[in-house]
Amino acid sequence: MNRREEARELMERLAAEARSGGYLLNPDEEMVLDLMEGLLVNQQRYGYLACPCRDADGERELDLDIICPCDYRDADLDEHGACYCGLYVSEQVAAGEAAVHSIPERRPTPEQRAARRARQSPDFGAGPFAGLGLPVWRCQVCGYLCARPQPPLKCPVCKADKDRFERFA
Repeated sequence: MNRREEARELMERLAAEARSGGYLLNPDEEMVLDLMEGLLVNQQRYGYLACPCRDADGERELDLDIICPCDYRDADLDEHGACYCGLYVSEQVAAGEAAVHSIPERRPTPEQRAARRARQSPDFGAGPFAGLGLPVWRCQVCGYLCARPQPPLKCPVCKADKDRFERFA
């Protein structure tokens, strides 16, 4: 199987996963296939699907935030209508009602990431969510909990929209 065929298989898999989670891939199939090839190169290089539009450190632990779909996808979709690399897009972009523009990088610099790791402690404190450093969001429909800066755009369990989440802790 050649690289483009592998890219097409990965695209189909990610598209199905995206749809099941309430997300959409960019309708520009050629661009998506190019991104899939980049993901496959990174998987071969590092052993995981690191975002092809960012510099990976090459260590999974250091790159967890940029394994596709990256930690920044929802915030980028919410604010810009597309993720940093343009793989995931909003309904408006997918329908041709909005254009994709340059998305600013949200990933902290290597120095900022190193400083954050140095500050993190394995001691999570007294409560079950103490020490996470992130708010916990609860889906009011199904009770799904997640710790992240903002609630997800769609609940991965019941597909409820972002506005159905409440701050839990």
